[in-house]
Amino acid sequence: MQKDIRKPFRYPKIPLKSNEGGRKRAKAKDTKGTLRRIWSYVAEKKGLLSLVIIMVVISAIFGLLGPFVIGKAIDHFIVGRTTDGLAGVLFILFGIYLVQSLSLWFQNYWMINISQSTVFKMRSELFTHLHELPIPFFDKQRLGDLMSRVTNDIENVSSTLNTSVIQVLSSVITFVGTIAVMLYMSPLLTLITLLIIPIMFLSIKWITSRTGLLFKQQQKNLGELNGFIEESISGAKVIKAYSREDRVMEQFLEKNAALKSSGFWAQTISGFIPKVMNSLNNLSFTIIAAVGGLFALKGWISIGSIVVFAEYSRQFTRPLNDLANQFNTMLSAIAGAERVFDVLDEKEEREDEEHALYQPIKTGEIEFRDVSFGYQEDSLILKHLSFSVPQGQSIAFVGPTGAGKTTVTSLIARFYEPNEGKILIDGTDIKKLTRSSLRKNMGFVLQDSFLFQGTIRENIRYGRLDASDLEVEEAAKAANAHGFIERLPKGYDTVLTQNGAGISQGQKQLISIARAVLADPVLLILDEATSNIDTVTEVKIQEALGRLMAGRTSVIIAHRLNTIQKADQILVLKDGEMAEKGTHAELLSQNGFYRELYESQFRES
Repeated sequence: MQKDIRKPFRYPKIPLKSNEGGRKRAKAKDTKGTLRRIWSYVAEKKGLLSLVIIMVVISAIFGLLGPFVIGKAIDHFIVGRTTDGLAGVLFILFGIYLVQSLSLWFQNYWMINISQSTVFKMRSELFTHLHELPIPFFDKQRLGDLMSRVTNDIENVSSTLNTSVIQVLSSVITFVGTIAVMLYMSPLLTLITLLIIPIMFLSIKWITSRTGLLFKQQQKNLGELNGFIEESISGAKVIKAYSREDRVMEQFLEKNAALKSSGFWAQTISGFIPKVMNSLNNLSFTIIAAVGGLFALKGWISIGSIVVFAEYSRQFTRPLNDLANQFNTMLSAIAGAERVFDVLDEKEEREDEEHALYQPIKTGEIEFRDVSFGYQEDSLILKHLSFSVPQGQSIAFVGPTGAGKTTVTSLIARFYEPNEGKILIDGTDIKKLTRSSLRKNMGFVLQDSFLFQGTIRENIRYGRLDASDLEVEEAAKAANAHGFIERLPKGYDTVLTQNGAGISQGQKQLISIARAVLADPVLLILDEATSNIDTVTEVKIQEALGRLMAGRTSVIIAHRLNTIQKADQILVLKDGEMAEKGTHAELLSQNGFYRELYESQFRES
């Protein structure tokens, strides 16, 4: 039964402080700094921006000129009861509004160019930066929230630049120009009109002081909801397997309600601005009409001037109204930009050492010297681990869950850095090698084979992008994948979607092995490559892996001990330490922990 969330909205409590990590966060982030960073992107189009400003000035001037001409026309043609020169005035008005319309079109056209170029660069930098961040960053982030930053938050910036920048410039210029013309026409009426400004200022200040935090909370809630949705869709099979649809729906409704609440209050409170401004605008118009009428009766001002002044009073309050509305839109964009810059400010993967070498791995010989590592400094996963793997040999790591087996492979690939000790490949400390040269010579076949959207041929070619079609097919044959690929409707040109949806886990694994065969690595890492595979497919995978491992230094992680019996050496990990070491036969003869693991698996089978 779904949880009923139809209840009155309450003003959401927005956390202003956080004790995460033992540090307090500031009540608000650096808004000025964020604006400066956005400007650094916009400033690359200074030429176009200058043209936009010129067009804004022209449209504002001609927007003020139109009512002025209309006022003069009223005094001359209506009050003066004549039609002489009417056609000329109409032609002038047509020209004024044509120029204004063209200037509006050009400023919008150029501003769209600027905004799209800006967000293109921001999105490109963010996507590039994501691929330069270390693996630990992704361990702490939700995929949906990161996707929200790349899409929703940047799109917020785009839409704001498209409209708000022009609106702000136009409003400021129109406001200043209107005040100048009003003072020229009647300083006294202008002074009366200006009396409503303090009321406007106080109203806007009260509203915007509350909406800023609400828009930030709205963006945060949106990111959390996106993360939850992505997680739920990815784990749809698990949710259905455990019949947790109702529970997931409750969680979704709670997060959706939080987003609805923050969005409701942000939009509701910010929505007060146009209502307040319209009321003040009408009040101003009423005052001008009443006072102007008295002035006209006394002969101090003409009827046409009153009409023009009334129109200018609307133009006077409209820029303030627009500025207030755009302020809220900009707050939402700034909140999105801050989330983008938060990711851009994350430290990239530690740079290679100053004199790091870019050199290929020749033998693949591996050595761990007294290596200790922990994902958290006060909790070590590996403790003083030492071993070596000669060229072309294979080493298998076994042990209970959490013993540190996969951590070993992550350290070899430099996804993480050891807390203590050294890791050597070809006798060289891997810290002295560039990460690109290290990983370029390594091949990975993991438990969860990830396939990209595209054809099977493209997925295999990912191992070596310059490989020919014939080489792709030869790699598939070596991986025992050619047979099932040929049976597919379009063969190698079959398009895979949603990480290989439509083919089995075993078939995905065979494609992954074909990818590794094509890459022709010197050093091979197999992490649970045969887990969760049926017996028939496992035989095919074992044959393919046997051909792949021939002549290569291989590191194997396995729970199923029957898959590693032919390894040159087996290292048993327990609580992050090496408990036993030897071949399969040697370890069985020791009657130790390995034998217990081996016999327990056969009893279970």
